[in-house]
Amino acid sequence: MNHFDYLSSINDTKKDIMVDDIAEKQYNSFMVNRGLSYFHDTSLIANEMNMHAHLDKKMQYHFLLNIIRKRKRFSKWAKPEKEDNIQVVKTYYGYSEEKARQALELLTEEQIDVLKKRTYTGGAKK
Repeated sequence: MNHFDYLSSINDTKKDIMVDDIAEKQYNSFMVNRGLSYFHDTSLIANEMNMHAHLDKKMQYHFLLNIIRKRKRFSKWAKPEKEDNIQVVKTYYGYSEEKARQALELLTEEQIDVLKKRTYTGGAKK
């Protein structure tokens, strides 16, 4: 089981899926609280669970299962954007990741376009 199974159980089905020790070990309270934090009606409850992270996993799960009202909740998870510009700066100047991020703050869009043209090696674009 993953955190999406637990979120589905808490939000939609209201079925207790934490039936044994293995299920309790697989419960990731941080990810479940993160998933609940995307909704205005569950964000304060998720924050409360973050403040009480010292509680047992089973106790946290059962609290969320019983206090959150049944409702279909779905949202896209925030993911970091792929930064092609950093890779271009790293390739052109031979910088490390950190140094490329610093240099990228100083470069203008025109300069980045020039670097992209100079480092372009051909082939199909993804």
